[in-house]
Amino acid sequence: RGAPGLISVDRSLDRWIVEHRADWLDPLFVGLSIAGSWAAVWLAIALALAIAWRRPNVFLLVAITALTMNFVNTLLKYAVQRDRPPTIILDPEPLMEVPTTSSFPSGHTSTSFACAYVISRLAPRLTVYVYVLAALIGFSRIYVGVHYPLDVLAGAVLGVVVAKALLMLREALRRSPQAPTPD
Repeated sequence: RGAPGLISVDRSLDRWIVEHRADWLDPLFVGLSIAGSWAAVWLAIALALAIAWRRPNVFLLVAITALTMNFVNTLLKYAVQRDRPPTIILDPEPLMEVPTTSSFPSGHTSTSFACAYVISRLAPRLTVYVYVLAALIGFSRIYVGVHYPLDVLAGAVLGVVVAKALLMLREALRRSPQAPTPD
């Protein structure tokens, strides 16, 4: 699926990254991959901000973003059905259990970039930090051997687009006139 040249570059870059792993970095990238699972790190950051600012809506907004991304990812994974790298190339082995879902797009990455986008809008001082964390989580998925680079790149773009749309919808709902209450 996709352009043959692009797929070839994608697979070559994937193999280069996986074949050049550094043993001392393995625990870091496995840890980042685990932290990105189920948006755990993003929900933790949102919870900390919600408590610090005494604004529970911060946590709710990030949680809704993560749930929305999970839904969108599930639909796209079902539609695309891209095999994961370890099902095609058996060596070297992945550093963690290979998910049974489709490879495209990377759910960890799209959720990370979506949550990073929302958090960066709520806490602009954290922008660089949350995007670096999102990028590291995305890269970790290639490094541990469960995603191709294009899965991660598409996930990053998808995450920002969906998060931006969610915030635009939220703003539109805020500005819409309230329905009149019956007398």
